[in-house]
Amino acid sequence: MKKILTLWLIICFLILVSPGEGVAVESVSLGMAVEFTNHAACAYISLDKGWFKEEGLDIKSYESYITGMSLASALARGDIQVAYLCLIPAINVYANAQVPLKIVAGTHQHGYGLVVNPEKIKKINDLEKSYIRIGCIREGGAVDVLLHKIIDKFNLNKERVLKNIQRMNPSKQLLAFTLGQLEAVILPEQWATMAESFGGNQMFLTSQDIWEDMQGSILVVKDELIAEYPEIVKSLVEVSQKATAWINKHPQESAEIMARQLQRAGENLSLNEIIDDNTLIKMTPEILFQSMSRLKYTTEIELPVIQETIDYIAELGYIRSSFRAEEILDLSFIREK
Repeated sequence: MKKILTLWLIICFLILVSPGEGVAVESVSLGMAVEFTNHAACAYISLDKGWFKEEGLDIKSYESYITGMSLASALARGDIQVAYLCLIPAINVYANAQVPLKIVAGTHQHGYGLVVNPEKIKKINDLEKSYIRIGCIREGGAVDVLLHKIIDKFNLNKERVLKNIQRMNPSKQLLAFTLGQLEAVILPEQWATMAESFGGNQMFLTSQDIWEDMQGSILVVKDELIAEYPEIVKSLVEVSQKATAWINKHPQESAEIMARQLQRAGENLSLNEIIDDNTLIKMTPEILFQSMSRLKYTTEIELPVIQETIDYIAELGYIRSSFRAEEILDLSFIREK
């Protein structure tokens, strides 16, 4: 009888301590940061659907940043272990601030555009004219690097074009553009499609026209998370893959969710970042649907593309020197089946 009782107690104990479906192997609270764009759609969709929680991931904080550059700076903080952000700011913070991180998955390719007032800019060389004002985020951001690609591709006069640049965040660019204070803006999505929707403006170029296979955003984690809790990283990648597949299968519903999630996230951004509530009102499901159709949502990521990007931003002087892409990549999680 004692043996039976002992065996029964052991079985009960094992049931209680064994991780079940949806329960994390390790109980660790995560700080997550995302960009305030549909580039991070898989993160916003996962949050909306409760998939992080279903996977047993404890997201203690979930912060949105209006640019990848500001998010990259926040990665230096110890309370953020996970981020969905554009590739180029991630490379910058790794190389310049020496933040120990790894790219473990992609989230999309492309998703950037040059939008113009067609009455003022009729051909690409018009960007060189002294009276033209072009909005762009600060040096080293993804669209700034794309601007340099445009200059290279069309053999524009770099000095003249850069002299016309006015540095401001996407929300400020959008406001200035609609007020006629800028003749062109180069923006990430969803901002580029929003700019196009005002007053007959024209999407003059997209990143597809300039940079074949341009890697947009990626999922990064701190090195310590991989070293100490690889199962958590695996779960993050699996949730991202699940959400990405869902986005591609349900584009209309994805746009509706993104409009709602961005509206909610925008309410928590400071007035210094969101200049006018009208910029949020324009984030309708219709705008998001059109914008998201300009991205290729995929978690796949190619080492040669990452290496090309590293080499190019080193050539521009945004990082001290190039380095091997393998240093910043850990693709073992997306290759696991």
